[in-house]
Amino acid sequence: MTMFSAVSPRSRRTRAWAHVVPIVLGGVAALAAVALVAYLLWPTWGSGGANAPDRLPVSVGGTLFNVPTSAIRMKIQRHSGPQERIDLDFLYPSLEPPGAPKHVTADTVEEAMQPIDRIFLSIAAHRDALAPEQRTATIYPRYLDQAATMPQDGLTMRMFRSDTPYGSEDFYSAANPALSARCTRDAATPGMCLSERRVGGADLTFRFPRSWLSQWRDAADAMDRLTAQLRGPKG
Repeated sequence: MTMFSAVSPRSRRTRAWAHVVPIVLGGVAALAAVALVAYLLWPTWGSGGANAPDRLPVSVGGTLFNVPTSAIRMKIQRHSGPQERIDLDFLYPSLEPPGAPKHVTADTVEEAMQPIDRIFLSIAAHRDALAPEQRTATIYPRYLDQAATMPQDGLTMRMFRSDTPYGSEDFYSAANPALSARCTRDAATPGMCLSERRVGGADLTFRFPRSWLSQWRDAADAMDRLTAQLRGPKG
């Protein structure tokens, strides 16, 4: 006797869907996993590159300085770690790092010739050279004219003799606050002053317009403040 079992179309569809559901769910899970991996591995940098840090730890002559990145004048020096020399400039009197330089064209070059509004600083390893204080005390007096101006507001000026290596310069000094500077004289270009000091294994050389000496205490204070800011707190 042959027996026939009738299976309704609805029952067949139910069994077929029961097989499809796991496949669909597995596909969805696989797509979610792929999307998650792609999200985690997708590059996060933009075409313009990452922003540079505001300050860089730079070691000069084995002495650590905390240097504002935007104050570094040469791009090749804009990296952390040991360096033989680093060149900086700061706006005066704020001592803030300068902004990006303005583009100068042939039409605006004359307008760009404005008074210097910044103080320049070079930090270089001294390699056991004669310290600035020793040079001031032992070398410069050999070349100075014996006559000295009377101190004006605490600042004394002495001329270098014309037959010496510093014949076109004058020497300024003060005790409180301490200041010593060699300054060129005003000529076709304004006179500039150079003041040096030693910090650890590095010599700091400041350059600024001679005209600032009319307010010499402010200039001396600016150099002291910059030295303290660059060295940071000492542990």
